[in-house]
Amino acid sequence: MEPPRRQLPFYVIGHKNPDTDAICSAIGNAALLRATGEPSAEAARCGEVPARTAWVLEKAGIETPALVTDVRTSAGLICRRDVVQVAPSDTFLVAYRRMLASGVRCVPVVDANGEVEGILRYLDLLELLVPGDGSGLQVRTVNVALSKIATTLQAESVGADMPEGDMEEELILLVGASSQSTVERRLKTAAKEGNVGHFFVICGDRPVVQHYAIENGARALLVTGGNGIEPALRDLARKRGVIILMCSQDTASCSTLIRCSRTVRHVMDSNFATVPAGEPVSRLRKSLAKLEQDLFPVQGVHGEMIGVLSKSDLIDPPRTRLALVDHNEFAQAVTGVEECEIVEVIDHHRLAGDLVSREPIRFLNEPVGSTSTLVARKFRHRYLEPDKGTALCLCAGIIADTLCLTSPTTAELDHEMLGWLSELAGIDPATFKAEFFAVGSLLATGTPDAILNADRKEFDDEGVKVTIAQVEELGLEAFEPRRKELEEALKALAADNGYELAVLVVTDIAEHHSVVLAAGDPRFVANLPYARIDASLYDAPGVVSRKKQIFPAVCQALRRAG
Repeated sequence: MEPPRRQLPFYVIGHKNPDTDAICSAIGNAALLRATGEPSAEAARCGEVPARTAWVLEKAGIETPALVTDVRTSAGLICRRDVVQVAPSDTFLVAYRRMLASGVRCVPVVDANGEVEGILRYLDLLELLVPGDGSGLQVRTVNVALSKIATTLQAESVGADMPEGDMEEELILLVGASSQSTVERRLKTAAKEGNVGHFFVICGDRPVVQHYAIENGARALLVTGGNGIEPALRDLARKRGVIILMCSQDTASCSTLIRCSRTVRHVMDSNFATVPAGEPVSRLRKSLAKLEQDLFPVQGVHGEMIGVLSKSDLIDPPRTRLALVDHNEFAQAVTGVEECEIVEVIDHHRLAGDLVSREPIRFLNEPVGSTSTLVARKFRHRYLEPDKGTALCLCAGIIADTLCLTSPTTAELDHEMLGWLSELAGIDPATFKAEFFAVGSLLATGTPDAILNADRKEFDDEGVKVTIAQVEELGLEAFEPRRKELEEALKALAADNGYELAVLVVTDIAEHHSVVLAAGDPRFVANLPYARIDASLYDAPGVVSRKKQIFPAVCQALRRAG
C-alpha cells in the first residue's frame, strides 16, 4: 500500500524585498489562521529583514520568519521518506521477502554510509526465484558466501569449520540426483582438473554420494530433506576440510535457495539516475519522462538519500499553500507562486490583474494605510485578541506604512485599529514611531544594493516594466554624499532587469518631503511631474506614499511620454 502523501507547508508570506508591514502582517495573519483552524500556518518572508523590522521583532519577542525563496513543489517535499531499502550485502531472498512484505516493486540499494549504490527491481528477483525441476545432474556456477547459504537455508554445520565473514566464493553446484557412478565420475574428473575444491554437492539420504563428495575433496556438502550423515563421514570431512551443511528443505528447493543466497550487488542496476531534493516537480515531469527507471532516489545537499520518488508521484503532486499579504500580483510574489495553492490574499494596493487561482479564494483588498490594519480587523471580527507580541508587530506595520497615521493613505480604520492594538501591546504610538524610525539609517550605513532593495517593488503598467524603491529617513542630509553611487547602481539595476524606468525615492518622514532619483528611458525620466533639480533628480515636497502619490505620478509620466 502506498503511504499517504506528505502535507506540504502553508506559508503566510509578503512580497519580495519585504518591508515592515509585509513581515508583520504575515506574522499577524499566521497567528490568526492558527487560532481559527489552520494549525500549520507559518509566517515566512522572501527577502532580507530590514533593520527597523528586526528591531520590532526583537522588541516583540517574536522569532524572525523563515526565509523562503522558492515555493514550487520540489522532489524533497513530496518524496517518500519512510523508504524500504536493502543493503548490497543482503541476499536475494532477504530482499525479495522485504519487498513482498512492503508491497513495493523496486527498492534502492544503500550502503552503510547511506549512499545509494543501485536500484533493485522485483522482476529481477522473481526470475531468480523460479525453481528448477531438481532432477538429474545439474551443474551451475554461482558466486556466493557459504555463510549466506547457511543463513538462507537455516542449515546446521557439522563438518569442517565454516570460514569467517561473508567472503564470496565461486562455487560449482552439483545436484547428486543421478546415478552414483555418474556423480563419482564427475567428481573424479573435477579432481584431475584441479577444481573439485570449488564443488558444492547437494544430495539427500545418499551415503555413497556423500562419501564421494568428501573423499574427493569437494568444497562443501549439503545434506537436504532433514537427513543426517554418519559420524564416520563427519570425521572424514573434518580431516579433508570439507564443510557439511544439513537442512530441512528438499533438494529442488535448496538448488534455488542457494542461488538466492547471492547478494543483491550481483543483480542491482548500477546505472541509475538520482534527483536533487530541491528540483521542482514541474521540471522533473519532463526530465524523467524519457527514462525507463521506475524509482528515483532523492538526494540531500550532501548527497545522502533522503527519500525516493516514482513517476506516479509527479502526476498530481500536492502543492504548497500560500496566504499572500501586502501584495496581489505575481511580479512581486515569491518565486514559484504560480505552482502553489493560493488560499487567500490580504492587501491594500491596486489590483494588478495577473493573480489567478484554481479554486475560489478569500480576497480582501481595501484602501487603507497598511495590510496590518486589515489583519487586525480580522481579529476583531472573530472576537479574538492577538497576544502582546503579535499586537506590537501589527502596530509596527501600521505605524511604518502610514508614518504613524500622517500619510495620505491613512484611513479611519487605521486610526481605529492602531488605537486598539497599542493598548494590547502596551505602547505609545508616537514614542514607538520615534524609536522605530531612529533605528539604522540605510543611507548612512547601507550598500547601494541594500538601499535599492530594502523596500523595492516591481510594476508593469500597460507593458512598461517599472520598479520603485523607497527609503525612509529622518532628514535628507545623508543623500547628497551618496547620490552619485546610488545613481550608478540605479542605472545598473534598470539595465540588468530590463526596467524602462527605475526610481529611488528618499523620504524624510519628519518633514514629509522626498527626493526622487530616476534612471531608464529618458522620455519617461523627463516626464516625472515633480520639480526638476537636474537631469535625473527631482524634488517632491509633501510626497511620502509610494502607493497613493509616487506610483500614480510614474504612471502619468509613462502616459505623457507615450
